[in-house]
Amino acid sequence: MSVSVLVVIPTYNEAENIHRVLRAVRVALPDAGILVVDDGSPDGTADMAEQLGKEAGSIEVLRRSTKSGLGSAYRAGFAWGLERGWDAFVEMDADLQHDPGALPGLVAPLADGVDLVVGSRYVPGGSIPNWHWHRRLLSQGGNIYAATLLGLGIKDSTSGFRVYSARILRSIDLRDVRAEGYGFQIEMVRQVLDHGGRVVEVPIRFVDRVEGESKMSMHIVVEALVLVTWWAALRVVNALRPGGRTRPSFRSTP
Repeated sequence: MSVSVLVVIPTYNEAENIHRVLRAVRVALPDAGILVVDDGSPDGTADMAEQLGKEAGSIEVLRRSTKSGLGSAYRAGFAWGLERGWDAFVEMDADLQHDPGALPGLVAPLADGVDLVVGSRYVPGGSIPNWHWHRRLLSQGGNIYAATLLGLGIKDSTSGFRVYSARILRSIDLRDVRAEGYGFQIEMVRQVLDHGGRVVEVPIRFVDRVEGESKMSMHIVVEALVLVTWWAALRVVNALRPGGRTRPSFRSTP
């Protein structure tokens, strides 16, 4: 049975990259739909995406008036796609740090009933070329911290290159998912597991952006650390209640 896939790409000032990434996605997944969620980019990113959509087809643009955050963009994109009946949803950046050529490998496990496929830098075969040791330490340390405190059972819960089944997204109340950035990615893994979803990781090669400016900030990092600590505290409180447990039953495949 074929699965209809919608690739959701949040953008803000990605005019230098948008043509390249959209064309590369179309080559990697010729039958997929593409939704660009643009947060009012003043550099014309949305206009460029719409023009390419007229030329290549199956590219839609969801325009938002202000920069509202990564998590908010994905929630809006998922809601848009669920209303239109797409079977699966890809998360990926527009800056080419996520290799569009890896998309077929990310989508493939859905055929086996997987609910969330995480493109992982920290499983065998995954890599992060040219990262300085302190950046790698911060990323790996944050992932170990989240996995340990929340019992996630995966190595790269902060990865933003991933695929969800529509089934699991429909089971999650996206209105209750409030985090942005790394926190959003971790919270979505937690939500998938809490709703009985099956998660697998596949290796990816993550590279630094070539064009444009990074959207990463210390605020995003701090938000994730604070949220993980808070969720872990709630997990302990729940476990201490009579009949409580740390998490509902779930299946997780490392």
